[in-house]
Amino acid sequence: MIGLLRGKLIEKRPNQVLLDVGGVGYQVNVPLSTFASLGPLHTDTTLLIHTHVREEQLALFGFITAREKQCFELLISASGVGPALALRILSGMSIEQLVPAIRKGDLAQLVQIPGVGKKTAERIVVELRDKLAVVDVPETGKPATRSQLEADVASALVNLGYDARSVEKAIDKARGESSGDFETLLRSSLQILGASAMQKSARAGGDA
Repeated sequence: MIGLLRGKLIEKRPNQVLLDVGGVGYQVNVPLSTFASLGPLHTDTTLLIHTHVREEQLALFGFITAREKQCFELLISASGVGPALALRILSGMSIEQLVPAIRKGDLAQLVQIPGVGKKTAERIVVELRDKLAVVDVPETGKPATRSQLEADVASALVNLGYDARSVEKAIDKARGESSGDFETLLRSSLQILGASAMQKSARAGGDA
């Protein structure tokens, strides 16, 4: 199994990167926290890897820190939580928010993450509350500069397929809720975009 990759960063998106390791390109799925910590393209990058093998499918999941990888592996050990959902959970909430939420059984906070319903949140709390005692909550990273921060968030959201105009409105609305770091502003913007999409869907259903 692959446990670590070190190579040049050829491509990067909010949910996936491409690493050139000795002339071989590895596609690695990553959470937003890892994406936010990556350097510029063509720089040397090291990722801790979880190799997921299912039937004939092999997928690589990469993390900048051992804490991220440890939380990911704990999440996929919970019933009904696969690698894709675990990655969404780590992208929807920082570790310093996620670990206390699970320890306290804060279901209201957990179900705000896209893809996490009440039953899934309950299973995560019941099965992982004690296991997460071994996870140290990391310190909050340094904030990026404001203008560059918003540009990076906008680029990430557009790369995820959101309309540029909707992205601009979401960032403007989320600006007051963020603490000045990439992850917080991106998550807040994603929540606003998701809520907006749900409202449009509900209105469309009501008109039908």
